[in-house]
Amino acid sequence: MEPLKHECGVAMIRLLKPISYYKEKYGTSTYGLNKLYLLMEKQHNRGQEGAGIACTNLSAQPGEEYMLRERALGSGAITEIFKAIGNSSPLGGGWEGAQILMGHLRYSTTGKSGLAHVHPFMRRNNWRAKNLCLCGNFNLTNVDEVFNHITAKGQHPRIYNDTYIMLELMGHRLDRESERIYEMARQKGLEGTHITHYIEDHIDIANVLRTSTPMFDGGYVLCGFTGSGEMFAMRDPWGIRPAFWYQDEEVLVVASERPVIQTTFAVEADNIHELQAGEALTVHKNGTVALTQILSPRGNHACSFERIYFSRGSDRDIYRERKALGEQLAESVNAAIGGDLEHTVFSYIPNTAEVAFYGLLDGFKKQLNEQKAEQLFQLMQTHQPTKEEIRGILHNYIRSEKVAIKDIKLRTFITESDQRNDLAAHVYDITYGSLKAHEDNLVIIDDSIVRGTTLRESILRILDRLHPKKIVLVSSCPQVRYPDYYGIDMSHMDEFIAFRAAIELHIERGSWQTIHDVYHQCITQRHLPAEQMQNYVKAIYAPFTPEDISQKMLDLLRPDGMTTPVQLVYQSLEGLHRACPHHPGDWYFSGDYPTPGGVKQVNQAFINWYEQNYK
Repeated sequence: MEPLKHECGVAMIRLLKPISYYKEKYGTSTYGLNKLYLLMEKQHNRGQEGAGIACTNLSAQPGEEYMLRERALGSGAITEIFKAIGNSSPLGGGWEGAQILMGHLRYSTTGKSGLAHVHPFMRRNNWRAKNLCLCGNFNLTNVDEVFNHITAKGQHPRIYNDTYIMLELMGHRLDRESERIYEMARQKGLEGTHITHYIEDHIDIANVLRTSTPMFDGGYVLCGFTGSGEMFAMRDPWGIRPAFWYQDEEVLVVASERPVIQTTFAVEADNIHELQAGEALTVHKNGTVALTQILSPRGNHACSFERIYFSRGSDRDIYRERKALGEQLAESVNAAIGGDLEHTVFSYIPNTAEVAFYGLLDGFKKQLNEQKAEQLFQLMQTHQPTKEEIRGILHNYIRSEKVAIKDIKLRTFITESDQRNDLAAHVYDITYGSLKAHEDNLVIIDDSIVRGTTLRESILRILDRLHPKKIVLVSSCPQVRYPDYYGIDMSHMDEFIAFRAAIELHIERGSWQTIHDVYHQCITQRHLPAEQMQNYVKAIYAPFTPEDISQKMLDLLRPDGMTTPVQLVYQSLEGLHRACPHHPGDWYFSGDYPTPGGVKQVNQAFINWYEQNYK
């Protein structure tokens, strides 16, 4: 119920025909720009802090700008960018002649904000082949190591963040690739502009990726292009972050989500391909497209949170998976309401949980149909049922209502916490009369319960006003116990209500020594290589059942004065994998990080939490 920030969304287009072709067929020289705009708007869910686009014009002459970039901050950044381009003179200010276009939507996960941190990033040079433009959906867990590596080579990065450091490392390798081709041209006896053209015609962008990406630890999709027209998109070898691509005779397209390509280009899902782990999609300046395995795959760790929450539910497979997540919770929810469907109302909050809600209803409808069939069968064993008896059985149905509504987005200058909390309680509103007070149970499904702040300050307070007999809060994903370091904005231990609950249980049960031991185990391995580290934070949860933690979570979340009984029902880890079998990345719930850097970071997060609270 608390929105999570996720970094980020990418979109790329390579026009495979001359600009004149699109002007003749579609009546516009800005065909590529128009499609990029749609790709970005359809992925607006992935980033609302800022946006940026960049392009390269392969037909530009010396003295003309051939790489352009436009960036803006805020939720209206996409509109602002394309409006600025439309207002430039001549139309597009050179954008309309671009054959390569790239867009990015940003959510910050590093705490750094401002236009300087908005993608794409550019590395400029007077030699077109040495210019590099880069954007991506990623977080690196080993920025320090990469930074130390490039500074040891003599570079002096101006900005310390993962994007800029990746840009510098890859730019350095692009320089070396250009110099390699330069020597080849010299050996062939070429001179002057003939050398320049030879370099631009023979740059192998796959070589740049092979020599720069092995250092990167984390989840990423990297997109970029050079000033001379080489383009690439590459996915991390663990397959954590997603990327999809489509090609026909006119265009090559890359995006973070499949349905945005379907909608923008009116193509079927089966014609769109997923970029595989460690794989790069490259396009030569002459339009030749290639798939190259840059790094060996390191298992399938595709992010399950993409399926639960972040990606658009309009994707064919994600829609089915979210319904499955809801449907398989029916048995647990039925136990929570004591099988009393007659006096239970089902609803959901927030809107991202709607598909799981439909799945939960489907589960109960199937269950109810089985009950009706059994009741009719038993009647028919004794006598011919009357119409009234049949109607009485068929009259039973699953009751669903729009119980909670996200009413407004509050912004206030008030700083006193009590007053701010009171205002926060009004972000959501309820539909009065949607259930029978003191008679009906209320089942509310959410896609994830992470921090619990909105539950405590708003949701539970307003639901209590309906005076249900019992509230059952349902999460379509398992308990979120561990930070993420691959692109989701949750990196501190005390952000998680599950972690705070586990700590409270240790204190209540007198097992404080466990907390102390975990801290010292994390400290002991602090100076080991990341590959040798273990996730000792798992020991915090080990003594407790999921039900123990859920109950303690409720103790922490229940507002003062609330008397309605509340029960939490969580998805199991096994249930998650049944519903999303091809996306097993579950480190948020299990603590099984796919990369050494993730393990290093979670131990450091526990050290930071312990020292902040107990030293």
